Amino acid sequence: MKSYYPVIRALSLVILMFGMTMLLPLGLSWLLDDGALGAFDEAFLLTTGTGFGLWYVTRRVNGDLTIRDGFLMVALVWTVLPVYASLPLVLQLNLSFTEGYFEAVSGLTTTGATVLTGLDTLPASINFWRTQLVWLGGMGLIVLAVAILPLLGIGGRQMFKAETPGPMKDAKMTPRIAETAKGLWVVYSLVSVCCLLAYHWAGMSWLDAVMHMFATMGLGGFSSHDASFAYFDSPLIEAVSIAFMLFAGMNFATHFVAFSRHSPKAYGSDPEVGWFLLVTLGSVVGIAVFLDYHDVYPTFLEALRYAAFNVVSIATTTGFATTDYALWPFFAPLWMLFLCSFATSAGSTGGGLKMIRALVLYKQVYRELMRAMHPNAVHLVKVGNDVVPPNILFAVLAFGFMYMVCIVVMTLLLSLSGLEIITAFSAVVASINNTGPGLGQVGPASNYAGLTGFQTWVCTFAMLLGRLEIFTLLVVMTPAFWRK
Repeated sequence: MKSYYPVIRALSLVILMFGMTMLLPLGLSWLLDDGALGAFDEAFLLTTGTGFGLWYVTRRVNGDLTIRDGFLMVALVWTVLPVYASLPLVLQLNLSFTEGYFEAVSGLTTTGATVLTGLDTLPASINFWRTQLVWLGGMGLIVLAVAILPLLGIGGRQMFKAETPGPMKDAKMTPRIAETAKGLWVVYSLVSVCCLLAYHWAGMSWLDAVMHMFATMGLGGFSSHDASFAYFDSPLIEAVSIAFMLFAGMNFATHFVAFSRHSPKAYGSDPEVGWFLLVTLGSVVGIAVFLDYHDVYPTFLEALRYAAFNVVSIATTTGFATTDYALWPFFAPLWMLFLCSFATSAGSTGGGLKMIRALVLYKQVYRELMRAMHPNAVHLVKVGNDVVPPNILFAVLAFGFMYMVCIVVMTLLLSLSGLEIITAFSAVVASINNTGPGLGQVGPASNYAGLTGFQTWVCTFAMLLGRLEIFTLLVVMTPAFWRK
């Protein structure tokens, strides 16, 4: 057991830091006297008490985390923290543990799926806490932790490598991993402030602006209103949201380089940016034309307005909605569900396969076609000006295979449990891509409250798989991982 003490010590400090984040909604509840103060008091004491207890037991432990410890640490953080994150929800709203855990996992994994209704009547601090979870999960609590834990004698490189999304995990922006994590959070925080101010300028109240900024920057889609963005019915607010969803859907490492060099040239050299914008904005225009052709809206401009917001929202795996797009001709919502599988960039707060992997897979297929016609020719897989090394190519191929296997297996499980196939498939795709709303019973006009306990746990597992990019979680579940 003592061999796991370094992991337990690191986990205890993350739990303590996470407990501190409850002080914001706790203070808001006290200020507004919204009736949730007792729930946050108990949750804060339980969370910080557990963190302190674990730290006290392992306080004399020295040593860095190994790569194996890093995988275990990441898996533990993303499965244990939702237990504490669910406490205010369970205590205040009388949810079952399954419902509370689902809601907390949905927030921290930036999925935005919910089992709650009557959001407009919930205590403001509860909605604040839900959206704050999305913001914290957006860049990843692990990245925040590696900026702080080295100061406490615990190196964070192993955790950072296991957590960072995308195939290019070893790319460094700064010489030290802690500086890298700090750089990411500085950019994330600065843009978040800009998003907050823009929402308020566009017409939101300060409280709504804060909560929807949290959900927008984390690409999580939680809202303080059942109607989501349809509540505001404002083209200006929708335009602000589109801009920041697109920004958050790009690689934050690219943003960091652009900010630090005071030059937009970094976006031109990032192979994902062009494809991300082309595919997403091209889909906006295409679906607007499709809706106009089918006379879904009276004018093309109205079709463009609804297509722009909802397509960008789903493509970036955010999950906001201004209309029940499931009522559109079936091709449109199906294409949107397909987009959320790959459109966002690696290193963004979005989910899915990521655009970089989609590019690598496409180029590998093209190379195999060329090799079939010209067996003796040398064909390299290149992304931008860089040749993709064989180890990354094999990793992407394995990831793509496991991604499809997981979707098929979990869809079959949901179908076996009695869920009709459209709902089952879309719920799994929306969960593993951390998108939120699917189709059918879990469409944008409804939520996940109608699922059984078993079905809810399948979707919860899918959200964790997607957030940890499948292998980080699956590797901890293999018997070989636990052999000495």
